[in-house]
Amino acid sequence: MEKILIIQTAFIGDALLILPMIQKLNELFTNSQIDVVAIPSTAEIFSASPFINEVIVLDKKNKHKSYWALIRFSKELRSRNYSRVYSPHRSFRSSFIVMNLNTKETYGFSTSSFKHVYKHLIDYKTTNHEVQRNLDLIGYKYDEETWRIQPDLEIPKIGVQKVKKYFANLDSKREFIAIAPGSIWNTKKYPIEYFEEIIKFLTGKFIIILIGSEKEKKICDEIASKFDEDVISAAGKFSLLESIEILKKTKILISNDSAPTHFGMCAGIPVLTLFCSTIPGFGFYPYSKKSSYLSYDDLSCKPCGIHGRQQCPIKTFDCGFKLTPKTVISKIEEMLHDCP
Repeated sequence: MEKILIIQTAFIGDALLILPMIQKLNELFTNSQIDVVAIPSTAEIFSASPFINEVIVLDKKNKHKSYWALIRFSKELRSRNYSRVYSPHRSFRSSFIVMNLNTKETYGFSTSSFKHVYKHLIDYKTTNHEVQRNLDLIGYKYDEETWRIQPDLEIPKIGVQKVKKYFANLDSKREFIAIAPGSIWNTKKYPIEYFEEIIKFLTGKFIIILIGSEKEKKICDEIASKFDEDVISAAGKFSLLESIEILKKTKILISNDSAPTHFGMCAGIPVLTLFCSTIPGFGFYPYSKKSSYLSYDDLSCKPCGIHGRQQCPIKTFDCGFKLTPKTVISKIEEMLHDCP
């Protein structure tokens, strides 16, 4: 039996984007045990995958922050005798762990830090989607259709019941649209006043549910306070998996270039992603056939960074303001028409 370890200690969105890879890895090695090294905030996601045997938490900000703690963590992993290791995460810390495992079959990207520790280096194709790049890492052959894999997650029954109860208290005569207005990067956030204009157009026909973590509660509550009961803030009330369950009951999700985009892929619903300071070309756009994205790219300053920034470097934020609500509403209407 193959004992396989996957190392992914990046953000929530990155965790969701390796789920298709894990599913196909399970197909390639049917008699295998797949473990994942993850950070505390993404352990919930990997624990819900039916293809993962165990989630091993690396608390790199606290318990495993020091050099010696990382050494001890690596030694514990080494004792498990993995036959294959794949590291979609390209950080020095991930490579350091791989170096200490004494595993012969190790796979990393050509852009990884400390890349010489990997026996097999896979070309990181910047023009591809992140899902495609992760499939390249395991050698899975795909075409234009077969790489668009919906992640398979098993939502705990208690979470399903919580969401069901939540919707039972809402007006069931109208359909729901979800909006995720937050991001940890300010230059990824579509302007609040623009979101409010879009919501104003949609209310009456739909009930709007604003989703986000506890950190997005303030922005979601602020938007909801300007409308009546047709706009509801669910931010901070549900876990990651419960948020995906909520999305399954909505007609479409409108999101910034942030983790909720990938929640929508797991939920199997149409997603419209709005790119402000970043671009779809980085490979993190919603990839299902019924999804789409918008980006105002006629700017010499865009993109200003792969992750975005806390403030616009030239103080204009044209990447957000020039993507008008009229343009977004037109695309929403088009998508709603195509997915009745």
